[in-house]
Amino acid sequence: MNLTMLRETLLRPLQAVIGVVERRQTMPVLANVLLIAKNKLLRVTATDLEVELVAEAVIDDNQTDGEITVPARKLLDICRALPEEATMNLRLDGDRLVVKSGRSRFVLSTLPAADFPVIESIDANREIRLAQADVRRLLEKTQFSMAQQDVRYYLNGLLLETGGGMVRAVATDGHRLALCEIQVEEGEEDEEGVQQVIVPR
Repeated sequence: MNLTMLRETLLRPLQAVIGVVERRQTMPVLANVLLIAKNKLLRVTATDLEVELVAEAVIDDNQTDGEITVPARKLLDICRALPEEATMNLRLDGDRLVVKSGRSRFVLSTLPAADFPVIESIDANREIRLAQADVRRLLEKTQFSMAQQDVRYYLNGLLLETGGGMVRAVATDGHRLALCEIQVEEGEEDEEGVQQVIVPR
């Protein structure tokens, strides 16, 4: 892997996925992000085994493809420390990733991409498009009722239900319950009846 890009090209996808990377991990690879460079795209993936976030950025043609995992927070700190519009080079040297920009040089330890746990893709049988403001409203009106670390794992999330021209979000910790509904525009919903899914906290 040998990539040259602007600082912002890497910074934006890193910022998009860093929220799922926890500081204390039982598996060292979960503190890393998976970088995959292929077909003029840089794909950045992070997971905590419950949630997987993926962000992509377009890169130039003349790059050497490859994949590796690197410490997420260290790479983000390096990107933030560089000046705006700085050009950076990422080069894989054995089991180390060398990051260069101007007169700065950083060496990060890596783990093989094969060790990174990737959540299996799911074939969706229903797709509903909602405005960002609507999704935010669903979460803000219900998230306070989600359980924190209940042994009843299904309470540590949010029930999303679609059907009857509505999208409902329901959360409970066993003592209180919050419900928020949003009407779906005509044509956005199919006729398969009510469907439910629990989204992890």
